[in-house]
Amino acid sequence: MMTSKKKLILSVNLFGIVIAGCSAIAAYEANDESGEEEKIPVGILHSLSGTMAMSETSVMDAELMAIEEINEAGGVLGKELVPIIEDGASQPSTFSERASKLLQQDGVDVIFGGWTSASRKAMLPVLEGNNGLLFYPIQYEGMEASPNIFYNGAAPNQQIVPAVDWLLENKGDEFFLLGSDYVFPRLANQIISAQLEENDATLVDEQYTPMGHTDYNTVISRIQESKPSVIFNTLNGDSNVAFFQQLADAGITPDDVTVLSASVAEEEITGIGADAIEGHYASWNYFQSTDTAENEAFAENYQEAYGSDRVTGDPIEAGYFMVHLWAKAVEEAGTTDVDEVRAAADGIQFDAPNGTVTIDGDTQHVHKTVRIGEVQEDGQFEEVWNSGKPVEPDPYLEEFDWASDITEP
Repeated sequence: MMTSKKKLILSVNLFGIVIAGCSAIAAYEANDESGEEEKIPVGILHSLSGTMAMSETSVMDAELMAIEEINEAGGVLGKELVPIIEDGASQPSTFSERASKLLQQDGVDVIFGGWTSASRKAMLPVLEGNNGLLFYPIQYEGMEASPNIFYNGAAPNQQIVPAVDWLLENKGDEFFLLGSDYVFPRLANQIISAQLEENDATLVDEQYTPMGHTDYNTVISRIQESKPSVIFNTLNGDSNVAFFQQLADAGITPDDVTVLSASVAEEEITGIGADAIEGHYASWNYFQSTDTAENEAFAENYQEAYGSDRVTGDPIEAGYFMVHLWAKAVEEAGTTDVDEVRAAADGIQFDAPNGTVTIDGDTQHVHKTVRIGEVQEDGQFEEVWNSGKPVEPDPYLEEFDWASDITEP
């Protein structure tokens, strides 16, 4: 449990770190020279400003909470973890620069962070060039494997593919694809298009808007003209606020078309407003409403630390459990050395709020249960389907013949 002092220091709002007498970094740098060797620096790199701050700030909060839990339990290898926080500012180039600074100047072995695939791909050559580890918390488009990244969000077979199957069975077969214009939505929509073709379903339109885009009148006109049964939404950041509010303002309701989102969790619903998104769906591996004892404690501790009005969500939960997975791998390895931690990570498990997660050593992804939820009037999800057990990651979709021609754009 966090002390009241740490709760004050680590409190965060949607726009960045709240300075409570001192910065979050300074709060952890009670580094008198005599205790320096008893500390392990770790990097935290998220967008605390820009279009992605609404989503990423809360993931940072969960990572800090996990670090505090680990420290209160005795640390890692008997040493205190010291987070060094950097702002990626919603710019891939800034993520690259900040990752380089953390690895080269601050001497961290591991970075917890990122959200967009553009930010991850910008960090990748820096990580490989400096042999650092990134623990990445977000669902993504797959078709990637790096020895320097542990992927803790869903691979496409743990989110996108089962969501399309569910939609085809329950909501219709005429799809409108809408996404932000970068690698995740474009590759996700390649996957969806191939899956629709395999199932003799119809792709009625495919539209992309820049990150941070806020005028969806033209897109909504196309939706009204094409009359899809399903919109598969891969917008990111605060573009979701504009889209859903303008969709509701246009009088388009879930009775007219089902919207299923891949990047809208409870945090984003808070920004959108539940009245504008109620009745639509999302596919994740975790919801705040997920019924496990671990989740009850997690949600309670998160709200005690950051405020009773705060919500949890899939990326927040993944940010939390991935810190614990890394810590367990370090304990197994007996060192923070990247190569030895990588070798020790295979099969490491943690009883996460969503259920038990297990690192797959071959892919450096995790086994996760898939869930689909419907947004309720209180901004929470009611789970309408789940996979019944954790799904083995398949980032290259090797089990699906129809995916053989998918290539990164």
